[in-house]
Amino acid sequence: MGKLTVAEARKIDMVDYLSSLGFQAINTRGEDYWYLSPFRQERTPSFKINRRSNIWYDHGSGDGGNIIDFGILYHRVDVRGFLELLTRDYEQNDFSFHPQLKKESSISPVAGEKEKTTDSKIIITATRQLSNVRLLHYLNERGIAPDLAGQFCREVDFNLYRKQHTAIGFPNGMGGYELRNPYYKGSSSPKTFRFFDNGSRELHVFEGFFDFLSWLSHFKNDQLSNNFLVLNSLSFFQRAKQTMEAHRNIRLWLDRGTAGQAWITQAVKSHPAYDDKSSLYQGFDDLNDWHTHQLKQKQHLYNTNKPSHSKTIKRKSHGRL
Repeated sequence: MGKLTVAEARKIDMVDYLSSLGFQAINTRGEDYWYLSPFRQERTPSFKINRRSNIWYDHGSGDGGNIIDFGILYHRVDVRGFLELLTRDYEQNDFSFHPQLKKESSISPVAGEKEKTTDSKIIITATRQLSNVRLLHYLNERGIAPDLAGQFCREVDFNLYRKQHTAIGFPNGMGGYELRNPYYKGSSSPKTFRFFDNGSRELHVFEGFFDFLSWLSHFKNDQLSNNFLVLNSLSFFQRAKQTMEAHRNIRLWLDRGTAGQAWITQAVKSHPAYDDKSSLYQGFDDLNDWHTHQLKQKQHLYNTNKPSHSKTIKRKSHGRL
């Protein structure tokens, strides 16, 4: 047979496809199949496939989409490369095809919050300057000064599952937000990367906005002297390549996990402009993890070396000069 088309690939049942890769659902809840994430080590299932819509969503990273989105991220290839892999696998496995949904119940496969039911879709209700005490404390725990975060982030109110939540929101320039608070990590639609063009030929690339803010905080660099790209998801790496490769130097500050390192390895081999900077934080999850550790070390040294506040005991003079 010829190579599968995108339309044909999207009809392949994702539960069957993950089974062919060796992944089995840990539990099911109605039409939802829950897995340990294929993208990282974990003990509690956070990766879900809704078999009715044939859409996946990773609650740990905020990524999601259809089988094409999954294949690009999992195999670290572009659409063409994944279709070639899928065609080969299709000939070796008995994949079932997902039945076509009725038009009125179809679900749009836009990245971000994938399931467009009334309750599960993130609805932004208000944005303002950062002021919430709990969010400011959360920033402090992540080693980010509120005034720095305030230059790039907003305080965002949103509704999800009929409840209102408040989070730090990092806008992507297309109306979507990356949303973070101590208990929630997600994103509103549309989800995409964020490019800061300051007219520089040097670009620094980050997987998430906390890494971006950590870089600015740690290196105390004038933000206007470089260009910056925040991917918001590794699934956007391929899509952002044209933007990245318009620069003379591309510094990659991606996570130290398997997926991040694989993208770095592939990029460095493909183009001489790419430069892996992640060795700086070897032994840590990501740049922010390393940054907060550095701050804690500095605080520990300060507490250890600061002068004692105990009273000085005066000794009687014995006549020595």
